[in-house]
Amino acid sequence: MNFQWETPEEINLALAQRLSRIRKRRKLSQQALSRKSNVSYGSIKRFEISGQISLISLTKICVALDCADEIRRLFANVEYGSIEEVLHERS
Repeated sequence: MNFQWETPEEINLALAQRLSRIRKRRKLSQQALSRKSNVSYGSIKRFEISGQISLISLTKICVALDCADEIRRLFANVEYGSIEEVLHERS
């Protein structure tokens, strides 16, 4: 049995906080990131406050922050949940 202790909203907010820290490390304001990523300032501000953003905007932000490899690696090595999944994938 797999227990989930965080809500999807909490996971998104933690992701937003990590990207906000990266943005600040790169010495970019939200406005500068908006220009660099071609994502609206309002979307970036909302993302950092609430964790809500579209996938394409998230990808654009990651490209602008030079961390697109993190997006590329998502779900690349997800473990199988059962032998049935292994067998099903091979068929």
